[in-house]
Amino acid sequence: MNRNELQTLQAPLKERYRAAPDAALVTLRAEGHLGEGVTCNVQTGKLLATAGLHPATGGSGLAACSGDMLLEALVACAGVTCNAVATAIGVDIRSGIVRAEGDLDFRGTLGVAKDVPVGFARIRLAFDLDTDASEDQLATLVRLTERYCVVYQTLRQSPLLAVSCRKTRLQRSR
Repeated sequence: MNRNELQTLQAPLKERYRAAPDAALVTLRAEGHLGEGVTCNVQTGKLLATAGLHPATGGSGLAACSGDMLLEALVACAGVTCNAVATAIGVDIRSGIVRAEGDLDFRGTLGVAKDVPVGFARIRLAFDLDTDASEDQLATLVRLTERYCVVYQTLRQSPLLAVSCRKTRLQRSR
């Protein structure tokens, strides 16, 4: 996709959202079904992912770890955003690799040490880009990718969270 194609695609959406801000508010949803053992089956855009315990918490390593999935979501969102921003600002990227790493102390999630937080303590996002862009263009590309990457900004500025639970009778799937 080139710059003009991206602008043509997004221009009517931007105009609509300027004219009717409420139209821009979209609720995204995800659903999972508790699975065999200690797993949860989550339908992604194209396939079913079975999430389970990380090997550091007793998992077999055969199921996806939700911590890995969080980093994968960050990589996917940052990669798409980087490509869109590069297209919009006229930076040609021949190829690239996006990596995310996160440091997690499993003593927190296993309840071994109450003073250890549950979750990632640090996350690092890195881009290796094959491009002729100048250092200034790369700095702009990274700054705008950070600014417009939904997953990055969600992690950076924690949203309000709410949890609910209700009893119900579900049909068992076989």
